[in-house]
Amino acid sequence: MNAKIIGIVSIKGGVGKTTTAIALGAALARLGKKTLLIDANFSSPHLNWHIGLYNPELTIHHVLEDKTNIKEAIYETDYGFDLVPGALIYNKINPFKLCDKLREVRRKYDVILIDSSPNLNDEVLATMIASDELVVVTTPDYVTLGTTLRAIKLAKERRTPIAGLILNKVYGKDFELSIEEIEKQAGVDVLAVLPHEVDFLKALSKTVPLTLYKNTKSSLEYKKLAAALVGEKFEEKGLSSFLRRIFGVSKQDINRTIFRENQLKAY
Repeated sequence: MNAKIIGIVSIKGGVGKTTTAIALGAALARLGKKTLLIDANFSSPHLNWHIGLYNPELTIHHVLEDKTNIKEAIYETDYGFDLVPGALIYNKINPFKLCDKLREVRRKYDVILIDSSPNLNDEVLATMIASDELVVVTTPDYVTLGTTLRAIKLAKERRTPIAGLILNKVYGKDFELSIEEIEKQAGVDVLAVLPHEVDFLKALSKTVPLTLYKNTKSSLEYKKLAAALVGEKFEEKGLSSFLRRIFGVSKQDINRTIFRENQLKAY
């Protein structure tokens, strides 16, 4: 069976797109899914830096320059997933080759995650073309929502399905946009809500994915989302299960359940 290719996009830097790719990759690996991460932020790659892989000899740029095949540029990590990193210095490449190159390894994996460029350029278009579906990372403010709407519009023009939104860096304050406001503007469901947590920075300083570093509200959300993306039910345990019984299900929990059920119907 061919891998499901999921592009992680946002047309704005600093919203947590790369952190999301790493956290989801680790969560999917923990679910037993053979997972590959691709750094498709060709002009400013840093996916490998998040896990302490410095100065890789072969990269996605070498692959797109036809200097090596993609299998040679795959690195195993200590976190259960494989990674094709990027190069900080490179010659001009054709990003639209990405789709063809991924065909060479698609049968080897269950899921391939593409960390895209945060700019509205050929790089993000290449991710959209190569992906079966997208998740769009945003934050609950009008400025970021504006760029999010541009990403959604572009994806619809390219006819790439959007699985949903990941709402990141949420403080839970009245001045922030609500889930309902964001969904109404975007026309896309929110599949995960990630509180602003200092543990994101702590995990980054240790070059460890958040989902493996510590059990937090955000790491739990990532684990739930990872399960939903592959059509599996996430079994809550301990305190999170208790709190869910007390306070009920969240809007994103409902959205994930609907998404997961639709995934099962599709197969």
